[in-house]
Amino acid sequence: MDKTTITLHTAFQIGTVDPRIFGGFLEHMGRTVYEGVFDPKSVHADEDGFRRDVLESLRQLQMTAVRYPGGNFASGYHWLDGVGPREKRPTVRELAWQSIEPNHFGTDEYIKLCRKMEWTPMLTVNLGTGSPEEARNWVEYCNCKGGTKYADKRIANRNETPYNVNLWCLGNEMDGFWQLGHVPADQYAVRAQQAAKMMKDTDGSIELVVCGSCAVGMSTYMEWDRQVLEYLGDYADYISLHRYVGNRNNDTADYLAVINSIDRQIEQMDAVCRFVQAKRRSHKRAYLCFDEWNVWYKNMQIDGGGKFAPHLIEEIYNLEDALVVAGFLNSFIRHADVVRIANIAQIVNVIAPVLTKGDELLVQSIFYPFEMFSRRRNGISLRASIDGPSYESKSVGPVRFVDASAIIDEDCLHVFTINRSSDETADIQVDLADRPIDSLISAEVLSGPDAKAANSFEKPDVIKSRSFADVKTISGQASYELPPLSIVAATFKVK
Repeated sequence: MDKTTITLHTAFQIGTVDPRIFGGFLEHMGRTVYEGVFDPKSVHADEDGFRRDVLESLRQLQMTAVRYPGGNFASGYHWLDGVGPREKRPTVRELAWQSIEPNHFGTDEYIKLCRKMEWTPMLTVNLGTGSPEEARNWVEYCNCKGGTKYADKRIANRNETPYNVNLWCLGNEMDGFWQLGHVPADQYAVRAQQAAKMMKDTDGSIELVVCGSCAVGMSTYMEWDRQVLEYLGDYADYISLHRYVGNRNNDTADYLAVINSIDRQIEQMDAVCRFVQAKRRSHKRAYLCFDEWNVWYKNMQIDGGGKFAPHLIEEIYNLEDALVVAGFLNSFIRHADVVRIANIAQIVNVIAPVLTKGDELLVQSIFYPFEMFSRRRNGISLRASIDGPSYESKSVGPVRFVDASAIIDEDCLHVFTINRSSDETADIQVDLADRPIDSLISAEVLSGPDAKAANSFEKPDVIKSRSFADVKTISGQASYELPPLSIVAATFKVK
């Protein structure tokens, strides 16, 4: 393959990379909570019932904002069911995933987990079957000092110090016909505005994520978002985006091209935000919160059959899936000026980087790109000029074989590159035009025997990142060879 040159300049800045784009999603779905992060009967359980092995693996990802409790689950969830003495909490029939929910894990356990893991709490209120007042009461429970009804309930539950939850989502996928409490955009906007006012009146410091259209293929796409943003006005700090992708046609080259459509979705939604700001003649604009994203297409089991902790959408991830996950992260970095929060969905068992089976744990292929990027997330995203060979994809047209992003952090340059070719090595040259690259500090590569290669409990290390030292720095430039179907994350020292 002909050489790909990545040209950068520290003056061509996109924006500071918000660490919250490396967030996660913890929903009461399948075995994400029970038999996932929370399993008091496991040999790995700590004093609070959390699985040490799961938490240790997740800790390597250095996740930031972790969204809870859903997802579709949130539209039927009443938070009061999940607080107070565990033995007095009701067991309910959960309708989003047709499961049994004992409410053994609720707000207080979630906050305890966030503090243990140093996660930023991010709560989704029920605007499906719930009321704006119920959402306001939850803010009081979490964030207010004692002396009023719901704050005193938290204190009575042995939590004197307010939780100070700053991020709140105003419902979930409310444009989806499958959603409990689904309504048209104008009706959702009224409900969300009522909740937003009461929630911010209770705690003026919180930030709100407005429910955006949940898929690019929906008839509501962008028009829903425009209506909602216009009605909520300055109450909207962020608007949500969701995206799940997959290789449904078993075409690896076309599947890997989907990265370009992630860029397009972000840019289209940003255009809606800018349009509404201009139309309202406002000094404030909404930014983007990509609060559900991942690969999902193989396991479509979403009906729990009335069971507790059923096995739902437990996707097995391979090498090509890992490359797409890296592509999502590249896209978020390339749009650091507008994407401020992102949450991989989900974090354990349900379409997740780690799986449990009894007391065993498996690290999946998509774990590694997230880890490789997350450890290099500090700094300012740089605009990259990429000159190299391309191919024609069936779905999105021409795409370059090499996908890339870059971050400058004082005297360190982080470069992330993906080779989408299944059979050719990509010859990479990185040129930081105004500051010579001095040396390689560290680098890892993720590759494998073929696109479908995946880890299993029997063979857990088929796809695993490894140190990558075959990098040359000559005359202020860096060069290396990117194997077919691979990701390299590299950190360079610059003069």
